[in-house]
Amino acid sequence: METKARTELARVVGFAGPTDAPQILADRLARRLASQMRLGGPISDPVGWLIGRGLPQIRLCAEPRCDEGALLDSGRDCPRCEDRQVDSRATRNAVAAAVDAAMPGASETERRAATDRQLHETVTARAWAQASEWEQYRARKTDAKAARAEAAAAQREDDAPAAPVAPVVLPAPRPAAAFPASVLEPETADVDDDQELVLEDLTPDQVRDWRVRAMKDHSVVFDHIDRYGEPSARRLFSNQLIDQAQHHARLGHLNLGYAT
Repeated sequence: METKARTELARVVGFAGPTDAPQILADRLARRLASQMRLGGPISDPVGWLIGRGLPQIRLCAEPRCDEGALLDSGRDCPRCEDRQVDSRATRNAVAAAVDAAMPGASETERRAATDRQLHETVTARAWAQASEWEQYRARKTDAKAARAEAAAAQREDDAPAAPVAPVVLPAPRPAAAFPASVLEPETADVDDDQELVLEDLTPDQVRDWRVRAMKDHSVVFDHIDRYGEPSARRLFSNQLIDQAQHHARLGHLNLGYAT
């Protein structure tokens, strides 16, 4: 159990820092213990409860900082959980309205059962569509990566050195004229998609170039997430831009109708 506690504390330190992490973990334990005593009764296996329920982070969405709907680093409500709740309420309202229109003479019990059944079908269809969309996106990225590797291999073969030739003796070069650094170096560095990114090595101009590209094309965001992970993408592009891109990816590819 000590190992589990240290592991969870280290995880919280990664989000909230070493100063606030112990208190955050203690508040989590107190909150879950109160919930257990209120809803589940006394704990018969304290060690098992701590390892399985009391200590672990419980994410309700894809946000890495989410812990039961709150952000570990700030304590604020998780925006992605809020978006999901808004989407869920909107979907239920739309389904209920469609059922009411199709069953004007039905009782409240019949309409509620039909709404629950249609809502389940709608949510299931949306989940399958989203999973299919992500699978297609990852397949496209895998194919593109393989094509780049094949092109790079072909380029290396074309650049292979030819048979050695007799050395040519050149005269000593003339001293080069001195130029200011502003002439020798470009104002902003070019963005190379194939080069491994090290965020700490990027200049402010390079960070701005990446963000401009991401605002114009959200596939730049998903490419970075697929290659380096979502925490790296949030550091480079900002939380607002990542949330916007993922929100559009989640809602922009499916237009569901409601069958009764």
